[in-house]
Amino acid sequence: MKRLENSQFKCVLSPKLRRSLTTFVGASTIATALALTACTASSPYPYQALHNAESAIGNADQERVSDYALPELSQARKKLTEARAAAQAKDMAAAKRLANESEVSAQLASARATQIKASLVNDDMIQNIDMLEQEMQRNQGDNP
Repeated sequence: MKRLENSQFKCVLSPKLRRSLTTFVGASTIATALALTACTASSPYPYQALHNAESAIGNADQERVSDYALPELSQARKKLTEARAAAQAKDMAAAKRLANESEVSAQLASARATQIKASLVNDDMIQNIDMLEQEMQRNQGDNP
């Protein structure tokens, strides 16, 4: 059996065919890139993300979170404003990301306020226990 060498399988293209093939490959690469860009650029309007952020901020307002966690709540409002601006500018990916960040900031503000309130209640309970213990010691001193 005779071995075939690589040189026997060389493909010879005419210069005209080579140019056409190169042009076709280049054009199809550009078309694919444009199609991918179009798919990512036309993300749907982030209605749900904006609604969730607005709801989280509304809930935080009802809980009077601003009394305890104003910086976090302000950050949530700022991100929501930026999300709306991005949506208006047709940058839907940024709008969704910012709306999600806004929702998380509002949730953080609520959690921080809850933690601060619980800490205040705990401090108050400790103070009341101390007062009761002092009162008990005074009453024990009056009754031998």
